[in-house]
Amino acid sequence: MEYDRLADLSLTIDDVSTDRRERETSSEFTRVTTTVSLSGPPPADERVTGRGEDVTYETEDHDRLAETGLPDLTGEYTVDSFSERLAALDLFPGGEPDRAAFRNYRRWALESAGLDLALRQAATDLGSELGRTVDPVRFVASTRLGDPPTTDRLEALHERVPGLEFKLDPTPEWDEDLVAAIDETVGTDAVRILDLKGQYEGTDVDVPADPALYELVVDAFPDAVIEDPALTDETRPLFEAESLRSRVSWDAPIHGLEDIEALPWEPDWLNIKPSRFGSLESLLETIAYCEERDVQLYGGGQFELGVGREQIQLLASLYYPGGPNDVAPRAYNDPDVADGVPESPLDPPGNPDGFGW
Repeated sequence: MEYDRLADLSLTIDDVSTDRRERETSSEFTRVTTTVSLSGPPPADERVTGRGEDVTYETEDHDRLAETGLPDLTGEYTVDSFSERLAALDLFPGGEPDRAAFRNYRRWALESAGLDLALRQAATDLGSELGRTVDPVRFVASTRLGDPPTTDRLEALHERVPGLEFKLDPTPEWDEDLVAAIDETVGTDAVRILDLKGQYEGTDVDVPADPALYELVVDAFPDAVIEDPALTDETRPLFEAESLRSRVSWDAPIHGLEDIEALPWEPDWLNIKPSRFGSLESLLETIAYCEERDVQLYGGGQFELGVGREQIQLLASLYYPGGPNDVAPRAYNDPDVADGVPESPLDPPGNPDGFGW
């Protein structure tokens, strides 16, 4: 397992800090994240710092973290023993998070910062340690179409980047006229993923199961991956055909191997969001499991504002560069996308360092 290539890397931490970030997004909410920095003695003359990003969605969790700080993490570790230390700590000392999944998000921030520091203290980078090359990353732009839905944002993005591909979130307000407008604006083949968001519960993005909507979009976009359908008595019959099951991908339910094994059928596609896994070991064992079974993978983002975005781009580059990766540069999440945004595929760094892009 590739985790074994990283587990024994040493890291020494003598300082821990956090930096709260905030930014408006194209999805009409204010995104708040926290960058975690772990610093330690260098391999040469200058101190080195490893960074990760806590993508917990509740602003008050970040505010409490800024007030309370993290538990004491200073000391000497290996990547593996640091992970074990994190598993034993309460990383929300200011109070229980709004959702249990947020514990994985914060742990991932610290695991990724620890890995970044360990690699930098060893004067190496993740691709070199794993024996994998960094390749150009194909990406899609993820966007909602508003309420009521229109093609306005698609038109603006298509004007700036004519060859751009998309991940769209259908809602019950979609109809045949909107689908026709999408086809006229960008073409149905430019829509690579349709995220039905049927596996979310108790969030602001929940979309109830709607068999009429499902029938509309799976027929109108025959080449698109269908992400996170809700399987109910009304929608399940739509997915009895293998030809449609082979287009289905899962995202929200996937936090590790047990979740894959619990799916209603063996998947052909998965969306990999590293923060959902919590630990580096869980992430890498899941990727290895999928590679062994020819499950097609693509990366997913969480509206990262800092280093977390570059880290998911790097993982996509190393493991699934040709997938319809939802890891577009941060500029694509701005309310108004400026001219000159990077185009897909995204070029890898010329001199990779640590766990960075």
